[in-house]
Amino acid sequence: METTVCPWCHTEIVWDEELGPEEECPYCHNELKGYRTLNINIGDEEDDEADDIYDVDDVQDRDQTSDIAALWGDEVELKLPELRTLTKYADEGNDLIQYEEGVEKQLDLQEEVPECPHCREFMILAGTQTSKPDTFTPVANAVSREDSLLDAPFTVQMYVCSGCFQVQYSLSEDDRLRLIQNLSAKK
Repeated sequence: METTVCPWCHTEIVWDEELGPEEECPYCHNELKGYRTLNINIGDEEDDEADDIYDVDDVQDRDQTSDIAALWGDEVELKLPELRTLTKYADEGNDLIQYEEGVEKQLDLQEEVPECPHCREFMILAGTQTSKPDTFTPVANAVSREDSLLDAPFTVQMYVCSGCFQVQYSLSEDDRLRLIQNLSAKK
């Protein structure tokens, strides 16, 4: 019986020589060979060449690392939407270097700097918005069974992504505390 250590969860996987090695970790279900996996043979022979230790069968050409299209193929359009969005504005004559400097200055003034869930760029606080009782219908509080979960008026902070311009809302600090108190109230 031979063993393999999963590079993802570090679990030792014992496999039978007749069945062969596992292609997928039975614990975390990640691939054991292929993408982002490095196999290092550690044995009794210390005089092996360094090239013999690493599994480089999947590497096609080292010069491809400088070319994004060669690295990602058709996935460039799906993985990097913020690059397309910003490039569009650069093509229209806008100065993206000056834009980035302005973004950095704005981010330095913020207490919270959330990360965009779409492209992982930092989000800029654009302002606050207060809900009104006539435009907001609260749901019942399941804990107290008497009050609503969050009554209007409350304030949300609106963040805009500096890369893909997606918008995200976050409850203000005072209203977060009010929500925590409402959900932790006793019956």
